[in-house]
Formats: sequence, C-alpha cells, structure tokens
Amino acid sequence: MHIGLIIYGHLDALTGGWIYDRLMVEHLRAQGHTVEVISLKQRNYVRNLADNFSPSFYRRLLDHDCQLLLQDGLAHPSLVGLNQRIKRRRSCPLVTIVHQVLCRQPLKRYQQLIYQAVERRYFKSVDGFIFNSETTRANVETLVGRQRPAVVAYPGGDRLGCLASDAVVEARCRRAGPLQLILVGNLTPNKGVLPLIAGLSRLPPESWRLSLIGSLTMDRAYVQQVRSLIDRLGLGNRIDMPGPLDGHELAERLNDSQVFVLPFSYEGFGVACLEAMAWGLPVVGSTRGALKEFVYDGINGVLIPPGDMTAFTQQIQRLHRDRNLLADYGQEALKTFRHRPGWRDGFHKIESFLLSIVT
Repeated sequence: MHIGLIIYGHLDALTGGWIYDRLMVEHLRAQGHTVEVISLKQRNYVRNLADNFSPSFYRRLLDHDCQLLLQDGLAHPSLVGLNQRIKRRRSCPLVTIVHQVLCRQPLKRYQQLIYQAVERRYFKSVDGFIFNSETTRANVETLVGRQRPAVVAYPGGDRLGCLASDAVVEARCRRAGPLQLILVGNLTPNKGVLPLIAGLSRLPPESWRLSLIGSLTMDRAYVQQVRSLIDRLGLGNRIDMPGPLDGHELAERLNDSQVFVLPFSYEGFGVACLEAMAWGLPVVGSTRGALKEFVYDGINGVLIPPGDMTAFTQQIQRLHRDRNLLADYGQEALKTFRHRPGWRDGFHKIESFLLSIVT
C-alpha cells in the first residue's frame, strides 16, 4: 500500500501519540508499505481551524496521491472542514487514529461544547477508526455511534525493555529512605503536574522524592508556573526536572524509581504508565480515562477519584510506610505488563485493518 499520514509536528516527539504513530510507520514500512508523512504546523485550536479555509493548504493535501490517507486524530482542527472536499477529489479512504477525545478532557463547559461540535463533525467525515483503547472507542461512539469500520490496537509497554527479574522489585521496594516517585510526560496542563506537586507538599519531607521527566519547552508558561510553585513551597531539593529522556536513560530512571504517579491526568491510554509497569512500578493514576483498563485499584496500583487530593496523599503515605504492600503492587504490575499485548501485536492488527479498508 501507498499510505499518507497527516500529523501535527514531527514523529520524533516524545509523547504517547507521536510514539504510537512513529512505531506504526516503522512497522508498516518494514512490511513493505510506503508511508508518506505529511507534517502540519500545530498552532492554537482556532488558528488550526482556519486551515480549512486556506486554498493553498487544501491544494497541498491534494498533492499527495495515495491509496489510503491516515490522519492522526489530534490534527482534526485542520481537517474537519476539508475531509469532505478531499473525498470528492480523491477516492482513497480516510482513516483516523484516535489517541484522545478532547471534549472528554476536564475543561470549562463552553470549551467542551466547542470541542464536541468540532470533533463530532470530524469523526463523521472519516471512513474508519483506529483506537488506542476501549475507553477512547466508547468516547467516540457516544458522539457518532458505531457506524464505521474500527479496530482497537493497544499500545505496547515493551519499547524500553523490561525488568529481567522479579527479585529486583522486592529489593527495590524495601530500599530504605524516601519513596522514589516518577512521572514521565511533557510538562503541560493536561498532565496535572501542579496539583501533583501541591499534594506532595502536604507530606513529610523525608517521605518522598519526585522526578519529572518530559519536555520543558512544549508549554513554557506552564513550566514557569511549575518552577514558581516548587520555589514557593521550598521543594527544589526534592523535585528533579532533567527534561526529556528516552531509551536507555529513561529505562535507568524507571529502574531506579519505586512508584509511577499520574493521578490528576485524563489518559486516552497511558503508554508511559504501561512502560513503567514493565519495570515493576505500580501506578498511582486516576479513575478517569483509560488507565482502569490495565491499572487495577488495590492490585497493581491505585486509582484516585478526579481531583481527590486527600486520597492521593493518603495513598502515597501508605505506600511509603508499607513496603510489603508496595512490593506486592510492584510484582502485580510486572505480571500485568507480561500479559499485555506488545507493540507488534497492535501493529499487525492495524495492518490487517488497513488492508481490509483498501480492498
């Protein structure tokens, strides 16, 4: 197949959706398919909506003659009004990869209504769906129903390798000292970094340390808010912000940590959480979003109700004090990872699905 893929930005970005797209492209190319990446500039939502009225932008999309046009669903503002025009000029099917449904994010009511109207129209304009989770699938189907071909292709957690021995989990969890917490994700508002820091500040200083691994430039204003809060609370010696890490460096950080924390974020799947579980880390996440599909409260981690600061601090304190419980959660997290499908499994499903759409 000759496939076009429309994305915002570039495939080398270190965030779940882009990692998914990049590894998918690598797999499809390895199977002999041609994938042409069409990179669009991501601006604010309103300015991207204006792309639909740009003749030059429309002509640029028509210049790509392919058998199938894949679209990263995050690029929907630029495509919501153009897809019908593209279909009138090109016979290739349009398939969207949905990582996240914006109108299901915790936003102000008027923002949710705007996103909902735009996303509904966009989802109605495509011929098929690739979902990263059953939660994402359900969110889309509440908007447009189950009327088009679709496949759920889960991300894998095996990109960074995994822990070789269960005994490492036991020894690491019983290590004396503060609880070593880690969050992997770009420092943007949707990751809930500010409430995370505010919650941890309530705990005894000797009970925790935190590493924030992710881009410090994607949202500079938000990062400045994070730094200001850390300074105001006097937490500079307890919070480490090394910036984006990947590969061996990130794997080492995960291996040195004890708990992965993402309690104030809505995740369409949560690739970083599953990658942490590959290294035997229990996850403290949210009941909101897709984490509940593989993080089981009280078994391999903890799920916190949205915005419940008290529940979060109590659970962190509990894991710090009860290292037997921490070890049990870590062992179960590793077992969960081992029973999950890997990246290759998901991409084989995607390839079969795309071939069926084309034929």
